[in-house]
Amino acid sequence: MKSESMRIKEISLRQDPDLRKELALLARGCDFVLPSRFKKRLKAFQQVQVQTKKEETLPPSLSQNIPTFYFPRGCPKEKVNIDAVIAKIERTFSEFPNERATLEDMGKVAKACECPLYWKGPLFYCAGGERTGYVSVHKFVAMWRKILQTCYDDAAKFVHLLMNPGCNYLVQEDFIPFLQDVVNSHPGLSFLKEASEFHSRYITTVIQRIFYTVNRSWSGKITCNELRKSNFLQNVALLEEEADINQLTEYFSYEHFYVIYCKFWELDTDHDLYIDRKDLARHNDHAISNRMIERIFSGAVTRGRKAQKDGKISYADFVWFLISEEDKKTPTSIEYWFRCMDLDGDGALSMYELEYFYEEQCQKLDNMAIEPLPFEDCLCQMLDLVKPQYEGKITLHDLKRCKLTNVFFDTFFNIEKYLDHEQKDQFSMLRDGDGESQEISDWERYAAEEYDILVAEEAASDQWNDG
Repeated sequence: MKSESMRIKEISLRQDPDLRKELALLARGCDFVLPSRFKKRLKAFQQVQVQTKKEETLPPSLSQNIPTFYFPRGCPKEKVNIDAVIAKIERTFSEFPNERATLEDMGKVAKACECPLYWKGPLFYCAGGERTGYVSVHKFVAMWRKILQTCYDDAAKFVHLLMNPGCNYLVQEDFIPFLQDVVNSHPGLSFLKEASEFHSRYITTVIQRIFYTVNRSWSGKITCNELRKSNFLQNVALLEEEADINQLTEYFSYEHFYVIYCKFWELDTDHDLYIDRKDLARHNDHAISNRMIERIFSGAVTRGRKAQKDGKISYADFVWFLISEEDKKTPTSIEYWFRCMDLDGDGALSMYELEYFYEEQCQKLDNMAIEPLPFEDCLCQMLDLVKPQYEGKITLHDLKRCKLTNVFFDTFFNIEKYLDHEQKDQFSMLRDGDGESQEISDWERYAAEEYDILVAEEAASDQWNDG
């Protein structure tokens, strides 16, 4: 006769073969297996199971003893008196009619928030000022209190102010309101007020320079961590101190914008803000090889943007091209040209890929009645220059360790600069390539020289027209 207490789970039976055997005998009606003995064995088995589970119970997680080390929104500082900051902001708003601040008033509010002056635009727009034309004290205080409670450093606060709801990164469009406010209110750009058609092109240039320098992942999305590692926010703070915008050469210089835009305008003959392969090939008197032009238009360096519009690239793409072409020593420019030369995308430059680009250089030299160096000899020179870690290929890491990456790249696709390097001895090139001895970058030197040339040409043109 079967009893309810004798029914146990199959998994428990599997763990005790002897008990399973006795239960089988009992099920067949064997009377030598006493029910009392069975109950005793079953009870003992259950006690063992409970004891085993207690032993298997893990001790408290070790993570309770490990301090937090990952702070995506900045490391929380020692107790910040949020109420004191809010009280200061409320006193500032009390100076405005109806305790409402317009965009012109936001400079004082930014200072009350202990932020750089040119955070005023992002603060205004994040609090909803764009919709109404003003920000009320209650709405602003609620917004800023939330930021203080969740964002613990300037990078996290700046991203929160500019980002779209639901995002934790910045895309290019997020910078437009901030930069438009800089254009409208910075004294060094006051002359642009009467030339509104240039606002968008200046803003486009600055945005491309921001992403060129800050967005090291090439994702098209600037994260808090990337912003934290860059010097962009330091440059934003300098906007308040420096009245001459051209002194801020890394992002905001109008002179640099002027050089880039004029170079593009020369190539863009129909002025639709797009250029094709033939247009780009005319840059610097056809110095760039056709094979490299093809690689630029292939989409290898377009950072996720639509590379071609009917076989053309945009002004934004040209900004990346020109900066990379004139300064081949920065991390982004090395990555730019490495992507172009890595034909099969395997992360290394093979000897075949180097020969592919060098062939056209040889053809150009022959056309100039200059005897080219045989590829084998050129290859030996380049391997001595780069000193790759692995035989038979050159990696991105190898090129970033090399101080003369400009010489390496120019050898394979820029005939004018290649010939210039050939006129110099190795010691002078090493001296020029020593980053510590350079007061300004290759790009800054190029931009300064080109700006002077453009200004002189414009002055000569004015004299001719007057005279």
